[in-house]
Amino acid sequence: MVTRRLLNPWTSRRQKGRSHLLRLSPVKAAVAQVFPWTRSPSLAFPWMMQWGTPDSRHRTGNIIKLTGSLILGGSLFLTYEALALKKSLTLDTQVVEREKMKSYIYVNTVPIDKRENHGILYQARKELHKAVRKVLATSAKILQGPFADTFSTVDLEDHECAVWLLLQKSRSDDRAARMQAVQEMLAARHWHDYQYRMIAQACDLRTLIGLARSKESDLRFFLRPPRLPSLKEDSTIEEELRHLLASLPQTELDECIQYFTSLALSESSQSLAAQKGGLWCFGGNGLPYAESFGEVPSAAVEMFCLDALVKHSEISTHCDKIEANGGLQLLQRLYQLHKDCPKVQRNIMRIIGNMALNEHLHSPIVQSGWVSILAEAMKSQDIMEASHAARTLANLDRETVQEKYQDGVYVLHPQYRTSQPIKADVLFVHGLMGAAFKTWRQQDNDQVLNEKVSEDETRYTTCWPKTWLARDCPSLRIISVEYDTSLSDWRARCPMERKSIAFRSNELLRKLRAAGVGDRPVIWVSHSMGGLLVKKMLLEASRKPELSTVINNTRGMIFYSVPHHGSHLAEYSVNVRYLLFPSLEVKELSKDSPALKTLQDDFLEFAKDKNFQVLNFVETLPTSIGSMIKLHVVPVESAVLSQVT
Repeated sequence: MVTRRLLNPWTSRRQKGRSHLLRLSPVKAAVAQVFPWTRSPSLAFPWMMQWGTPDSRHRTGNIIKLTGSLILGGSLFLTYEALALKKSLTLDTQVVEREKMKSYIYVNTVPIDKRENHGILYQARKELHKAVRKVLATSAKILQGPFADTFSTVDLEDHECAVWLLLQKSRSDDRAARMQAVQEMLAARHWHDYQYRMIAQACDLRTLIGLARSKESDLRFFLRPPRLPSLKEDSTIEEELRHLLASLPQTELDECIQYFTSLALSESSQSLAAQKGGLWCFGGNGLPYAESFGEVPSAAVEMFCLDALVKHSEISTHCDKIEANGGLQLLQRLYQLHKDCPKVQRNIMRIIGNMALNEHLHSPIVQSGWVSILAEAMKSQDIMEASHAARTLANLDRETVQEKYQDGVYVLHPQYRTSQPIKADVLFVHGLMGAAFKTWRQQDNDQVLNEKVSEDETRYTTCWPKTWLARDCPSLRIISVEYDTSLSDWRARCPMERKSIAFRSNELLRKLRAAGVGDRPVIWVSHSMGGLLVKKMLLEASRKPELSTVINNTRGMIFYSVPHHGSHLAEYSVNVRYLLFPSLEVKELSKDSPALKTLQDDFLEFAKDKNFQVLNFVETLPTSIGSMIKLHVVPVESAVLSQVT
């Protein structure tokens, strides 16, 4: 047997000066003849035969290892950051699609680990995220194209992505950016219902209040109030109101607060006894209650409780108690049940407005759903309803409003946020038996009202300062104040409340200063006893250095039928019901009253020294008091201011 040996054409090598022959298969030999470089690695990679010394080869290996490690580490870092950013910006598409058809979109926020907020790693991540967000914002606002990469898994249209950018902008640390975000939300006219709900669900308190105080706001921006908790078993709203009132402090209170509280608790006890016992009984103030207790007595008892709560809500610590005991929800239930009773709703608004004076209660008020109710009331054609809502929202708005409007101080214009600079304040102060709104109405005309032309504000208005003056002079802030007055102690809301002109003027001056009156030029407009209050307020302010701005910024005043020299009203005895026991206000208006004469003399000297501009009007027609009496409350000779022209 003959054995052939073939030279190994591709694996033969030199080792210690000798050539070695290896046994090969015929196939491999054929391949080697066709592809000569496969015979030896040195033919394909000549550099492998020239590595040099062992030390140089070792150093080269270290360099390769280091380079590979850097490349691998960098790749892992970029991959991690890309995944983290994608996770933070990716939305659940199933939620989006599902909520398009029905309800709200809930966004799960990813908290940032505080330990990552330092070092080079944090700065690198911050810059990377900033760059990506800038690209996304540019794509949405300039190119109007869909988001790429991080939003590629979300089925969103261009304007849907803009919603989230606006929400982010509304939370900016820059106040101007937040204000602009609100304006851009208001300018959107192409959004669907679910997109408004996205804003309502995700926006913060400042943005929500800003939307509510904007004239162009869409009510879809506001979620409906949450479901109210059920009443306790065998309990009524009257009982809940009574429990809420009884839970408030009852000691060391003003006499009127004690009076209203005791009256409400007494009436509610009689009311509940009548309902549960089915017997005839009499209330604490002599009101008869029928056997089948109807709506009228029930509404009366609720009004007693609300009157007491209005007084309690003027005390900050009592507001905390009202909120802690579920008062916000209870008042909301009562508000919804009495949609046909504006007086009940206005009293409830007064309570919420007083509570809004305390900034730590803003969050509970918003969370309980009151903002949507207030935003709807702001759009009401009823001036009183809109003004009460405007006061509450202004007290909630700490973004654009520095002033605080206490009970009885109402801004008639501007009631919404405005870019119009305010150049001056005009204050309206009503007189005896007047009010902040009804005193300044146009003459009552049943025919006009029946024809419903009151909607045309150019022909008829229920409050001309808000309707006509605001339209003619939009750069004014118009404020109307309200305080309780009565002709007789028989009809006083609080028999213990015997407030003199001096007391009322100090009280009003304190409230007006809290509203920022005196920070800009002021013009005073007053009617009847209101003119006496204005004169007394200015004299009091001139004696207090901290109120000097009120005097320095007073530019003038207008008096409508003000009894500068007193009135014969207290001397009339035509109707015993009104004037058998005249109130303190009426007594102070008596002809030739010493206090009134002193006030007149002091004011004339003061006005002359300050060179105030004064415009004085007198009345020539009688005023109706009740259904049977017509008289000149302020005679012409009493309304003349004399030396000031």
